[in-house]
Amino acid sequence: MTRLRSNPETPKKKRGSYLKEAADRRQREIAERISKIKLQDHYQTTDRTCDVFVGDCRQILRSRLAELKSQVHLVFADPPFNWNRAYDRWDDNLTEANYLELTYEWIDLCVQVLRPGGAFWINIPDDWAAEIVCYLKGRPAVGREPLETPLTMQNWCIWHYRFGQNVTERFINSKVHALYFTKGGAERTWNSQEILELSDRAAIYADPRTQSKKDGMPPGLRVPMDVWYGEYWGRIQGNNRERRGYHDNQLPEVYLERVIRSCSNEGDLVIDPFLGSGTTGVVAHNLRRRFLGCEYSTENARSAFDRIEHGPVRPLGQARGKSTAIFPARGTRKKPTA
Repeated sequence: MTRLRSNPETPKKKRGSYLKEAADRRQREIAERISKIKLQDHYQTTDRTCDVFVGDCRQILRSRLAELKSQVHLVFADPPFNWNRAYDRWDDNLTEANYLELTYEWIDLCVQVLRPGGAFWINIPDDWAAEIVCYLKGRPAVGREPLETPLTMQNWCIWHYRFGQNVTERFINSKVHALYFTKGGAERTWNSQEILELSDRAAIYADPRTQSKKDGMPPGLRVPMDVWYGEYWGRIQGNNRERRGYHDNQLPEVYLERVIRSCSNEGDLVIDPFLGSGTTGVVAHNLRRRFLGCEYSTENARSAFDRIEHGPVRPLGQARGKSTAIFPARGTRKKPTA
C-alpha cells in the first residue's frame, strides 16, 4: 500500500489558528441564538425563577422596592468602572463627582433590598475601592449624608490575573477588588464547606498534619485565601471558552460560583444590578437560586438571558478541592529518624 505523505512545502496550521476558528464558530452560534430572542423589557425563564430587566438599575429597583425591600439574600455588583469603555449605550466617561453620586445612589437601593444578614459583594478596581469601602462603613461622602444602614466588612478580597494591560510608565494592573460586606440584624449565610480548596501544606509538602485537622475542615482542605487566582480564574479574553463577544468586561464563572456558593443557599434570591455578560445569572440559576438581574443595554440583556438559558460553559464545581499553590510538589514529607 502506498503511503501518502504531506507536501513539506505546505505549512501546517498552527494550534492558535484552530483555536481562533473554534472561537469564531462559537460566537457565530451565540449570535444566531440571540437573534431569535425578541426585543423585550423583561425576560423570564420558563421555571419563573430568573428575571432579567432591561433599563437603569436605579429605576428598576425603585419600582420594585415594595416587594423586594429586605428580601434579597445576596447582591453582587460589577458596575462600569468609568474607564471610557465602549459599552453599548452606557456613558462610561462621567465626571468623578457624577460617577460617585451614581455609585452611592445604586448602593443605597441595594442596601434597602438586602435582608438582615444578607451579603453585598462589589467588584471594583483601584480607582473607586476606597470611596466605596468608606461609604459602606457609614462614613459621610462629600455633599452627601452617610449610608442610613452601615454594613460590616467581612473581607477585602483580590481577584488576581496574570494578563494585565501592558504599560511601561508604572506597574501593570493585575487585580480587581472583591469587597464583601454584610448587613446587620441577623446571622449571615456562610457555607465554607462549599468552597474548600487543597491547602499548600497538603499540595506541596504532603504534610501529614493536614490529614487530622482540628478546625472542622476535611483532611487536606482549607477555606480559600483572600487573593483569588488559579485554573479558570484568568481574564475572559480571546479564545477563552467562556468568552461572550461584544462585551468589554466579563468575569470568570468560578468567581461567581465561589461568591454564590459561600453566601447563599438554594432558593435564596440573588440580585445583580449590572448584569453585563450574564455571569452572575448563569451561575445563580444553575445553582438553583432565584435571580433578578438589571441590564441597561437591550442587546446585552438578550445575550445574558440566552447565556442563562443555556447554562455555564463548564460544569460547575471543577475548581473545588483543587490546589492553587504556586510552587510544585516537593514530595512526601519524611518522618524524622530516631
